[in-house]
Amino acid sequence: MHPFYFVCNPKKRSMAKWTRDHTIVALSTYHSVPFNKANNNHPDIVSCSKIIDHTAVSVKMKIGNFGSLDPELAKRGIVGLTGATNLDKEIWAEFYGDRQRLALETAAAIARLTNTSVEGFLDEVEEKELPEGKVKPQVTNTRVNQWFFRRSILGIYDKCCCVTGLRIPKLLVASHIVPWAKDLKNALNPENGLCLNSFHDKAFDSGLITISADYKVQLSPRLKDFPSNDATVIFFQEFDGTKILLPERHYPNGEFLEYHRAHIFEK
Repeated sequence: MHPFYFVCNPKKRSMAKWTRDHTIVALSTYHSVPFNKANNNHPDIVSCSKIIDHTAVSVKMKIGNFGSLDPELAKRGIVGLTGATNLDKEIWAEFYGDRQRLALETAAAIARLTNTSVEGFLDEVEEKELPEGKVKPQVTNTRVNQWFFRRSILGIYDKCCCVTGLRIPKLLVASHIVPWAKDLKNALNPENGLCLNSFHDKAFDSGLITISADYKVQLSPRLKDFPSNDATVIFFQEFDGTKILLPERHYPNGEFLEYHRAHIFEK
């Protein structure tokens, strides 16, 4: 199932006025779609259009408007559209730099627009039950944050492992550079994330690989403690010193990478 998919009653897209809820969901979609890949057929844009009852063309234009407000794009000389409304600007200013609030507000907006609960929306996305023995609001917020972070990271990396180039979403992980528990402030910061396949995500979390300051894969000397065979070559040595695939915006933060090298990487 697509990470932003939700079943809505099929009906003709209306020309209704953009509301706060519509704009928040569109902003969330903006953060999950590479700007240069935004088109009417992008799965996230199509899903958003169904949820907010606007056309895919309208959602794509809204993403273009948000692009004109994004300093990350401006740094790279990328210019968005010129039609940002006052509501667009207000929503952008309200949530800029506050991903955790945007995540919670997005889930709440989707729940309202689809006449369900936040838990119901998450169940539809994750297809699994809430863990037992937990405080429900706390678990719900955690699930929302995890959903939002995964959606953002896989989105900006165009659903592609930054080490191997693998493009199978079910095998991709939104990996934190600085662990979630170590820096709650940056838990949803896209610059604190890498899109990795599940194998290299485990190797990264275990300190068997890291990313250098110039964005190259670095292997831990500890790998020499294990028997070398064809699998070691395929999964590790083949990528030693190769540069990772970088996203269009929100490059991995140098300070976060330095933390990983200093505190997690096995030297």
